[in-house]
Amino acid sequence: MFKKVKPWLSAFRLRTLPLSISGIIIGSCFAHYNGRFDSLIFVLAILLTIALQILSNLANDYGDGIRGTDNEDRIGPERAIQSGAISPDQMMEGIKLNILIVIVLTISLVFKSFGSKHFMFSLLFLTLAGLAVFAAINYTIGKSPYGYRGLGDLFVFIFFGLLSVIGSYFLYAKQLDHHVILPAISLGLLSMGVLNLNNMRDIESDELAGKVTLAVRLGKSKARQYHMFLIITAVVVSVVFSVLYYSKLTNFLFYLAFIPLLIHINAVRKANHPKAYDPQLKVLALTTFLFSLLLGIGYIL
Repeated sequence: MFKKVKPWLSAFRLRTLPLSISGIIIGSCFAHYNGRFDSLIFVLAILLTIALQILSNLANDYGDGIRGTDNEDRIGPERAIQSGAISPDQMMEGIKLNILIVIVLTISLVFKSFGSKHFMFSLLFLTLAGLAVFAAINYTIGKSPYGYRGLGDLFVFIFFGLLSVIGSYFLYAKQLDHHVILPAISLGLLSMGVLNLNNMRDIESDELAGKVTLAVRLGKSKARQYHMFLIITAVVVSVVFSVLYYSKLTNFLFYLAFIPLLIHINAVRKANHPKAYDPQLKVLALTTFLFSLLLGIGYIL
């Protein structure tokens, strides 16, 4: 049985999950800070976000697998379809099942958050969930997937940054508040950094396979400069936020995450081969999660 489960666990790409829930943590912590937190909304939001991330990972495996983008030239870990552990048909069945799970979790979350009192809010979030499913699938699947046209970074900024933080906060508060905007921007930029690092690692194989990511468009040198810009800007925005919305000393707790971020920037700057970027993916993803955790905790302590 484990032999059947193991390929699916690999296809789920579990190491991407902490990054995916980072925005939920920030939004939920600020809701707690403002006395709006609800534990069931938190659990449902986490589960829905994980389901959407897994859907994105399965769809990415399927899209890149059937297009031949995942091949022996690729530097990263071998994917499920690429290795033959899961067939394209099996992967598509897994995607369909995942979509059903997303639908159930979305309806549950929207009903818990808005009930029957806020019909327009419910309709809005059902629409956003539909767009999230569309974005997860169409990154690499379809006649013209946006991940092959250099638009992945924009979608990551919107869904992992703005919608994740601001949207999760709205589920609790039923209103928009300006104090979550800068954290959403910072998280969006760091999440873009994770995607860009992945694309920098795969820049040679993607170019050969016709996958025109933003890193491919920019080239190796400019893609590295772009990466530095993303991380440094995220840090600057978060510092501005901590100054503008200071209430107590623990608000600066997330500054601890700047240490691994600076080490990461130096490692990327010194990298002389795409393979050197692979270990930094885990570093940046986990540091982003740490950043979000410390930022949120710093306001509820």
